[in-house]
Amino acid sequence: MSLFVLGLNHQTAPVELRERVSVSESLQAQALAALMRVPGVEQAVLLSTCNRTEIYSHVAPEHEPGLARWLAEHHGIAPEALAGYLYQHQDEQAVRHLFRVASGLDSLIMGEPQILGQVKQAWALAHQQQSVHGVLDRLFQQTFATAKRIRTETRIGAHPVSVAYASVKLARQLFSQLDQSSVMLIGAGETIELAAQHLAQANVKRMVIANRTLEHAQTLASRFSAYALPLSDAAKHLAEADIVISATASPVPVLQAADIAAAITRRRHKPMLLIDLAVPRDIAPEAADLDDVYLYTVDDLDHVLEEGRAFRQQAAAEAETLIALHAEHFFTELKAMEHQGGLLKLRQRAERERDLQLDKARQALARGEDPAAVLEVLANQLSNKFLHAPTTALKQAARDGDTALIRAAEQIFQLDSDAQS
Repeated sequence: MSLFVLGLNHQTAPVELRERVSVSESLQAQALAALMRVPGVEQAVLLSTCNRTEIYSHVAPEHEPGLARWLAEHHGIAPEALAGYLYQHQDEQAVRHLFRVASGLDSLIMGEPQILGQVKQAWALAHQQQSVHGVLDRLFQQTFATAKRIRTETRIGAHPVSVAYASVKLARQLFSQLDQSSVMLIGAGETIELAAQHLAQANVKRMVIANRTLEHAQTLASRFSAYALPLSDAAKHLAEADIVISATASPVPVLQAADIAAAITRRRHKPMLLIDLAVPRDIAPEAADLDDVYLYTVDDLDHVLEEGRAFRQQAAAEAETLIALHAEHFFTELKAMEHQGGLLKLRQRAERERDLQLDKARQALARGEDPAAVLEVLANQLSNKFLHAPTTALKQAARDGDTALIRAAEQIFQLDSDAQS
C-alpha cells in the first residue's frame, strides 16, 4: 500500500477542463461514495476547488490506474482525453504535495489563505463517510500542523491575498475611480464576502448582491450598505453594473451571453468588466466575443499580482524548507510504525510465556513444594524460553558467517555494554 495523489490543477489544465471534473459541494459526498467503490480503494479524500480536483488515497500500486479511470468516467470524459492533464505523486512526493497545497504554495495566487479551509472540509467529509483512517488520516493531521507552522513561522501569510482581492485590484486597473463605479456581486459565499470587503474599503459607489437565496444576499448586503436581489432578477439589473464579479456553485452559467448583450445595448455600449471566479464558470464564455465586454476568468488573475511576488517567493523558500523537514519526520514515524507489529508480537509472546510459567509456579506452590525451588525453576524456565530462539539463530549465524546478525544481536541485547561493565 502506498500514499498516492492523482489530480489536475490550474498549472496542468485549462478552466474549460477543470470545470468538467469539478465536484460541487452538494455532490461531493455522492462522488466520494462512488470513489470508495473503485476496486482496491480502501481510503480516500476528494478535494475539489476552483483551481484543482485531486484524489488522495492509500492504495496498492496495481490499483492506482483505476483512480484515473474513475475520475474520467465519473465525469463523462474519455480516459485518454484526460490523461495528458493529470499528475500523480507517490509516498514522500505525495506528502510534500499535500503540504504545499494546504500551505498555499501550490495555489494560483501564492499564499492564498482559503485553501487550508477547503482541505479541512474535504478531510471532514471523508471522516463523516469513514473513508479516511490510519496512515491517510495521520497524513492530514500532520498536514494541518505543518500548514499552521508555515503560517506562523514564515511570512507567506503576511500579506494575505485571494482571488477576490485580485479581482478588485483588476477592477482598479480598468476603472481608476471605483468610487464612481457600480458593482454587482453574484453569490454569497466566502469569495463574494471577501470581494465585498475589498470593494467597501475602496468606497465603491454602489454595490448590489444577487444570490439564489435572497435571505443570504440580504444578510451580506446589510453588512456593506449594499442592495440585495434574488438571482432571478440579476439580468434585469445587469445594465446598471460597470463591474460584475461572480462566484457561485452553480453547475451551469448563471449569466448568458444574450443577457449581457442586452445589458450592453441598454448601457449604450459603455464598457463592462466581468470577472468570473467560479469553476464551473458562471458567465457564458461566448460573452467574451461581445464588443465593450471585458471577461476575465480565475486563470487570468495571476498577472494582476506582480506587486509583492518577490516577497512571497522568498517566504515560499522558507516554507519549502519546513515542508521538507516535516515530510522527512512524517516518513520516519511511518517507517517506525511499520515495524510496531513485530514488536507487538514479540511482547505478546513474552507475556504469554510469562503468564504460563507463573501459573505453573503458583500450582507448584499450591501443592506445597519448596518456594526456593519453585522460584529457581521459574527463573530457569523463563530464561530458557526467552533465549532459545535467539540462541538458535545466533548459532546458525555463526555457522553461516553472518556477522551482521551477530553484531545486531550484540547491539539489541547490549552485550558490549555488559562486557565493559
